[in-house]
Amino acid sequence: MSGPVIVGVDGSATSMAAVEAAAHEAGRLGVELRLAHAFEWPAAHVPPGVPPWDPAVAGTSGSANRALVEAERRAHGAAPGLRVTHTVLMGEPTSVLETESRGASLTVVGSRPAGRSGGARRGSVAARLAAGGGPPVLMVRGGPAPDGPVVLACDDGRAGRRAAEFAFAEAAARGTDLVVLTAGGTRNGQPREGAGDTVSELRGKYPDVSVRRPRIRGGARRAVIAASTYAQLVVIGTHGRGRLLPAALPTRVSRAALRHAGCSVAVIPAEETNP
Repeated sequence: MSGPVIVGVDGSATSMAAVEAAAHEAGRLGVELRLAHAFEWPAAHVPPGVPPWDPAVAGTSGSANRALVEAERRAHGAAPGLRVTHTVLMGEPTSVLETESRGASLTVVGSRPAGRSGGARRGSVAARLAAGGGPPVLMVRGGPAPDGPVVLACDDGRAGRRAAEFAFAEAAARGTDLVVLTAGGTRNGQPREGAGDTVSELRGKYPDVSVRRPRIRGGARRAVIAASTYAQLVVIGTHGRGRLLPAALPTRVSRAALRHAGCSVAVIPAEETNP
């Protein structure tokens, strides 16, 4: 991929953490980082005589500029020499970010810690973006273990090719192991045919990645959340393109990862299929 990494910026601490993670990803991929700030104005809050699409006249551009300046400083601190651009968008944040992300290599969003207001909403933002069939979406959360593995969560015994390859590539780039958790699709402790075939094929393409496939005990959701406490990244996939939530995520396992994982979560849209 040669498109930029897009990251949503709203000035919050969580979005700044997302900016730093996005800068690392853009530097690793060798692409530019684009900072995207969205304005969403209810008509009743627009000053008289000011078009709702003109933040400069309405006197609200200052907060956006401050957020973008701080975000650019954080980005350069995380990845010196990185090319950073920015854009200010008008409209509902998730919708405009989805549009802006077309052609991107990766879209990055922040999250809130589990248990705080808005945490589930941020998880659904990542899911909505992925449901559009665009680039992979990285939701930055928690404190990843620097030496931990990448975890690939395979719902219903299936490992989507795009999600599995993303997980292998991340493990290779980070120089770490790949842990494959197959939820609801094991037989005698081993992955069923769908997940096993995909992983076996990709092991040949990434021979330096060590793969571990532990037996799941105590339920799939609990296993994925537990694994996220010692992982650098959890990778999940979607079933199909363009479906409305909650069907865009395979099962409760994926939704649990977005809401409660102890590390960042990458949501990888499924390959486009013909009806």
